[in-house]
Amino acid sequence: MLVPICPAQAGSAATAWAAVSGPSTDADGGQSIGTYNGGCIAGAATLPLQGPGYQVMRLSRKRYYGHPALIGFIQQLGLAAERERLGSLLVGDLGQPRGGPTPSGHRSHQTGLDVDIWFLLLQPAETRILSEAERETWNAPSVVDSRADAVDRRQWTAAHARILEAAARQPEVDRIFVNPSIKQELCNRKSAGASDWLRKIRPWWKHDDHFHVRLKCPPHNGLCQAQEPLPAGDGCDASLAWWFSDEAKAPAKSAPQPAPPLPPQCERLLRQP
Repeated sequence: MLVPICPAQAGSAATAWAAVSGPSTDADGGQSIGTYNGGCIAGAATLPLQGPGYQVMRLSRKRYYGHPALIGFIQQLGLAAERERLGSLLVGDLGQPRGGPTPSGHRSHQTGLDVDIWFLLLQPAETRILSEAERETWNAPSVVDSRADAVDRRQWTAAHARILEAAARQPEVDRIFVNPSIKQELCNRKSAGASDWLRKIRPWWKHDDHFHVRLKCPPHNGLCQAQEPLPAGDGCDASLAWWFSDEAKAPAKSAPQPAPPLPPQCERLLRQP
């Protein structure tokens, strides 16, 4: 996942995928194909641009498509946020109509099983339908104080922790990527019985203004390639401490590599009308 992709090769393929205007109609129930950073999706569903407890941002990017399982997950998480009065979720990228690589170089989000959710919650008293201009110009604030290697108490709230826990407790969720300081905050405040969901919260570079949810390969999606299983334990150990080392903060640069080849089924999917 850390290998940089050659921009020229990735860009040419991504342009074709970004030009697709809509999902394919040949896969009832959705079929994720390939890997999270080298795949596509047949029969993607469209996330409504707003619903109970959530609103979609950056509409001009047209990345509000995903596997029906992902659409259902987002809608259920929105309902939970509304029910618990945690605020309204602001949803960033899902994927393109048929997945595949994107011109922006977002390497994952290719099989319709990934979604970015901002660390910006519209509080119940403030909730309203945002205008298109607001959805394009608003930005999510960082909730991390990088100088202190800790969450920023001016931005981080208990509601953020509760949303992450609610998301991680869903059985269809494989893992959730957050900034290491956020993982550390959750570890510092963990309660008994938290290991089952806390182990799904994985530290990763950046991810200080949003969290990235990745679902498991859905049942009956035989061409979907799962990521390696999570290690045992809750992740609040030496593996987390490494993320605050000089090596992690300034990783060595490596030469760009060719983008991973897409499965042949994806090339056929791209050519379908």
